[in-house]
Amino acid sequence: MQTILGAGGIIGLELARILPEYTDRVRLVGRNPQAVIPSNDVFAADLLNQDEVIRAVEGSDVVYLVVGLPYKINVWREHWPALMRNTLEACKTHGCKLVFFDNIYMYDRDHLCPMDENTPILPTSKKGSVRADVAQMLMHAVEKGEVDALIARCADFYGPGRQKSSVLAQTVFERLAMGKSAQWLLSVDHKHSFTYTPDVSRGTALLGNTEDAYGDVWHLPTPCEPMTGKQWIEAIAREFGVEARIQIATNSLMTVIGLFVPALRELQEMAYQYERDYDFISDKFNKRFNFEPTPYLQGIKAVVDADYR
Repeated sequence: MQTILGAGGIIGLELARILPEYTDRVRLVGRNPQAVIPSNDVFAADLLNQDEVIRAVEGSDVVYLVVGLPYKINVWREHWPALMRNTLEACKTHGCKLVFFDNIYMYDRDHLCPMDENTPILPTSKKGSVRADVAQMLMHAVEKGEVDALIARCADFYGPGRQKSSVLAQTVFERLAMGKSAQWLLSVDHKHSFTYTPDVSRGTALLGNTEDAYGDVWHLPTPCEPMTGKQWIEAIAREFGVEARIQIATNSLMTVIGLFVPALRELQEMAYQYERDYDFISDKFNKRFNFEPTPYLQGIKAVVDADYR
């Protein structure tokens, strides 16, 4: 059996469809989990309750931690360490392997182009510090031999499913679909990688079912040669058949709007990722698994076809 903790998010939902290729039993765990395909098991649990997590993963060979918390620093500081502690304890108790789905917030802001698995860990944001701490907690347990685990990281992501957690979906796809100007943070002149969610889930499943992938950090498959913000907006506008109108969200504008829109206020500390080139490298994964990431234009067409046509 393989178990998904945090199965209600887009990555968990897509994993639930893919993992039956590797195992005859997939368990979905969350507060109110729902089966994605008929063969899925569902197990309701509060992941902040250690006893419930221990019960949820019993009998699992591999556990995937793919939780998406509300984008609030106070929630992250309180809940991420507890989630990781509970998951590690559950995996140690039952001898499960652990795959942790991570982001790149902990990387040094001055080493984002390019960034690979050896990029320096030097967070300069509050959320980055939280992510660095929980990743270190996991790798420390690996080094001590307490658990067999790996970290799977991706860039900002996009994909079909009208994803509420995707910045690109909310600021570009949705706005162009409504006839509004696309929005972009700070500057449209810098390159920015995005990882396609079907590639994310496929790559995460591959790693979880590859014995020699454990004990390491992996970047999930992402195309090389990222487009600039302007190129992203123009490509998406072409697929919609609309004019590529652009509104730049400057720091001062974000500060003002953030007084009324808490989500934007929370995002502002991460805006440095848009004022420099952001080039996410997944060569290690691509070569190991002979994997070709979905080209950007193909991914854009798939999103528009699935969600807007």
